[in-house]
Amino acid sequence: MFNICMRILNHMGEAEDALQEAFVDAFTNLHQFRQQSTFGAWLKQIVVNKAINHMRSRKVKWVEIEEYQETMESSEDALGFDEHETLLEVERVRSMVQKLPDGYRVVLSLYLFEGYDHEEIGEVLGISETTSRTQYMRAKRKLTEMLVR
Repeated sequence: MFNICMRILNHMGEAEDALQEAFVDAFTNLHQFRQQSTFGAWLKQIVVNKAINHMRSRKVKWVEIEEYQETMESSEDALGFDEHETLLEVERVRSMVQKLPDGYRVVLSLYLFEGYDHEEIGEVLGISETTSRTQYMRAKRKLTEMLVR
């Protein structure tokens, strides 16, 4: 759960605060758990929402566009790396993800790491599905640029 907060907030102190508040909220509202999903999924949703609320307090500016045109991006094959090189590359990617602007990082994290679709991301963040897709596309492009340097 802490990793979820870190991916969204990218700040250890804020992540700890958000996680603590999420646990307090969860246990305070435990009577509202209806067992329609697993307890872990219910708690994860509370953690994600709390982290996003913390991030919103920073006044993140979302980028709106009128049209979205998805582009196909090729990914390079990672064959040929030994385990040490792979670990170094994973760490490099992780550190670059942390350097992304908040809007990009949050959408990328929710989509890739947490398994949310763009409609769900839009609902959670209060943005349109198109904006979520755009932020994701731009995050991937920016991350690729950062990794090429």
